[in-house]
Amino acid sequence: MSNTLQAVKGMNDILPRSVPRKKRLPSSEIWSWFDGTVRRVLAQYGYKYIVTPIVEPTPLFVRGLGEVTDIVEKEMYSFEDSMNGDQLTLRPEATAGIVRAMIEHNALYNGPLRLWTMGPMFRHEQPQEGRYRQFHQVDVEALGFPGPDVDAEQILLTRALLRELGLREGEHVRLEINSLGQPAERHAHRAALVEYFQARHDALDEDSRRRLLTNPLRILDSKNPALQSLIDEAPKLMQFLGADSLAHLNAIRAVLDAAGLAYRVNPRLVRGMDYYNLTVFEWVTDKLGSQGTVCGGGRYDGLIEQLGGKPAPAVGWGLGVERLLLLVDAVGIEPPSDAPAVYVMFSSEAARVVAMRAAELARSAGLSVVLHAQGRDGIASLKSQFKKADASGARYAFVVGDDEVASGSVKVKDLRDRDVGETLQSIDGVAAWAHSSANA
Repeated sequence: MSNTLQAVKGMNDILPRSVPRKKRLPSSEIWSWFDGTVRRVLAQYGYKYIVTPIVEPTPLFVRGLGEVTDIVEKEMYSFEDSMNGDQLTLRPEATAGIVRAMIEHNALYNGPLRLWTMGPMFRHEQPQEGRYRQFHQVDVEALGFPGPDVDAEQILLTRALLRELGLREGEHVRLEINSLGQPAERHAHRAALVEYFQARHDALDEDSRRRLLTNPLRILDSKNPALQSLIDEAPKLMQFLGADSLAHLNAIRAVLDAAGLAYRVNPRLVRGMDYYNLTVFEWVTDKLGSQGTVCGGGRYDGLIEQLGGKPAPAVGWGLGVERLLLLVDAVGIEPPSDAPAVYVMFSSEAARVVAMRAAELARSAGLSVVLHAQGRDGIASLKSQFKKADASGARYAFVVGDDEVASGSVKVKDLRDRDVGETLQSIDGVAAWAHSSANA
């Protein structure tokens, strides 16, 4: 038996593209590209970055997500703090922690906030492609905004992000929306569901029978093929919505229609947490088999008060990073190259000093630069270094030999266009050349 330690099952390393990977996981280069895209798009929409702890009090999720949800019942990593006996949990999602932070710091005192975060979440479930025990989410929340305009804004924000990543609605992903109404409307619908399913009790599976008297709405989210016709004929929540709830949904639809965003109203869409009201939505795909949801969210106007804060409306969504990047790969999207702009090589100890100065000047002008590193056997031949430069994908090479040391210059070679050939730049001219190249 090997003594080599390995990562916990379902918790993965994100590695550079150059490192062989045993699983179909995104490389760190693609991860970095995704991270930069998220930050840029969310800044365009005015959302501010927030960081909350990975470990939270267990009651936060029991009260926030619902005691009879699958997450709380089956999936949370919970433990007792050996120092003080507190019950703690590795966060299974981000919304409850953000709401807890807003309450604790009285963050809405000066008005509503648009916030976002990205980081690891944890759920104890059977790992499979696109579904891991440690996974990462982008989480977007707007707190203190009651109107349907912000619901619609968040859906359009998601479309903008997906498009920036190269994904197109209708071709790669599609939008589904629904309204869960308000508590009184859901109560009336719940009563109708209980009556309907009780009359068909023998046809239900074990999970649905358990949920019947605790959370019958979750039966509608069952993936059991044997129940689909029964679910299709169940009472629809839309039939119980009052004028205000319908107006909220129709206002969102009007914005989406005006923006040319196609969608489907899915009356079976309920999401997995108990805190939602009114709007719920999901971006789904048929490119990843059973792992069809890549982003989902909705409105949760009661959660802030439920967790001990002053009543305030809120709406938000979560996006699974690993699953989305699997989709990017599945549809053949190639992220922009992360190759350096310049690969710097040298032929001697004296040349290395000049080369390192040239590299720093180019970096100061905004270019990405890789300097050839000396090996155990000393400085490699320029021929060998040129092979490394080609393999790096760099557009240019800086070459510093004895002649360049003597003249205080750097030879610049275009590695991708042989017709350009070589030019000679003085050390003092490297910064100007690099600045020009960075802005080309």
